[in-house]
Amino acid sequence: MNNTEFGFLLLIIAGLMNASFTLPMKFTRRWAWENTWLAWTVFALLLLPAVATLSTVPDLAAVYRSAGTAQLLSVMGFGVGWGLAQVFFGIAVDAIGIALTFSLVLGTSAAVGALIPMLRLHQDKLHTPAGHTLLLGIAMVLLGVAICAVAGRLRESVMRGAAGKQRKNATAGLVLAILCGFGASFVNFGITFGSPLIAMAAQHGASAISAVNAVWLPFMLAGAIPNLLYCFYLLHRNSSSHNFAHAGFNHWILAFMMAAFWFGSTLLYGAATAQLGPLGAVLGWPLFMSLIVIAASLLGILTGEWKGSGRWPLAVQLTGVAALTVAIFILAKASQALA
Repeated sequence: MNNTEFGFLLLIIAGLMNASFTLPMKFTRRWAWENTWLAWTVFALLLLPAVATLSTVPDLAAVYRSAGTAQLLSVMGFGVGWGLAQVFFGIAVDAIGIALTFSLVLGTSAAVGALIPMLRLHQDKLHTPAGHTLLLGIAMVLLGVAICAVAGRLRESVMRGAAGKQRKNATAGLVLAILCGFGASFVNFGITFGSPLIAMAAQHGASAISAVNAVWLPFMLAGAIPNLLYCFYLLHRNSSSHNFAHAGFNHWILAFMMAAFWFGSTLLYGAATAQLGPLGAVLGWPLFMSLIVIAASLLGILTGEWKGSGRWPLAVQLTGVAALTVAIFILAKASQALA
């Protein structure tokens, strides 16, 4: 198995893990959303990044000193932007539903997260046959996600009509979902523009796979700040702090499982970009987004989320999944040509 094939394998596993990380949330019934998300934030953005980085990057303090304050602040700035995007996601879901929000966020993120690094760092590759193939793959990702967004909207309409409910602030929800998509792409920017940190970690003895962890620690610590503030605000507004005392220890285990799946997928994505070569972040990001949507769609069908929505919304969703599958093959061809 060559590096590119290994990178694709890591991306597939990462996509499956990321798509399923919220499943344990279905069983934290004694907690409000903010209780679960606060526990997730502590585990996923504070504890696990610290453990992973300290255990895999030798002489970490020297790595950060050598990289310089400006480089650290740059990565942390992307982290704060990504953290704000997670807050926007929660608000958008309440306004327009999870299916439409998920699709808009991942579609915007796939395009922005791949195109900006390409334009800034690899513009010479853009006007080549391989570059055109890459752009075609990104366009197919956007098409597939757009179709999934339509399916999600159809599903929401059917389910909402059956329940006799109406959503408010749909326009604000759409705007926040698109802003969230921009912010979600900052994960990829952290890797792309944090490459001096990764190189410095490698110079100090970190392996090719674990060197990217030098980026995750400052990125995740900064990203935790907006999440923590929003959770504390909701705990105060909803008087839900007492839920921590009333729930069993199993709720903490479920929150840790969420964190392990999510942060594990992030680690695997970072490792995959290292295997895909100099354009790993450009190629890997739309692939990662496509795999998440495909896996989330299949998991949604298997867990009964589309039950009662009718045949038409499900048929549209499967059409979107098919388009994303085609996009994966196109991006795979582009990665071989650009390797």
